[in-house]
Amino acid sequence: MDLTGAKWRKSSWSSGDGGTCVEVAANLPGLVAVRDSKNPSGPALIFSPVEWHAFLRAAKAADL
Repeated sequence: MDLTGAKWRKSSWSSGDGGTCVEVAANLPGLVAVRDSKNPSGPALIFSPVEWHAFLRAAKAADL
């Protein structure tokens, strides 16, 4: 999957010490990509927008 046009945004839940850094790119048509910011050339998880929103709803419901 070509993610060269992805605009990555670091999660507000990521720690400031560089330990747990998650980035999300939601600007690509029909998909949401998630990666580890410490390894930007590494693999990314790909979700449909529906899947991503379901994940966010579940995370918020769990009050993480």
